[in-house]
Amino acid sequence: MPKQKTHKGVKKRFRTTAKGKVKHRQAGTSHLAARKTHKRKRNLRGTTTLSDQFTNQIVTMLAGNSY
Repeated sequence: MPKQKTHKGVKKRFRTTAKGKVKHRQAGTSHLAARKTHKRKRNLRGTTTLSDQFTNQIVTMLAGNSY
C-alpha cells in the first residue's frame, strides 16, 4: 500500500500548536492596503487560531490522511 501524502498547500498555510490548535495568517494583508484603515491593518497583523469546526480537517490533511 502506498503512503498517504501531506497536503502541501495546507502545510504552507497552517501550523499546529502544542495543544492541538491550528494557527494561520489572516487574509487581506498582502496587497491593496492603501484603502484599508490603520486600525484594520493593525488588527490583521500576526496569526490567529482556526475555529474548532475546521481543526480536525486541517490536522488530518497535515498528517497525510486526507484522502
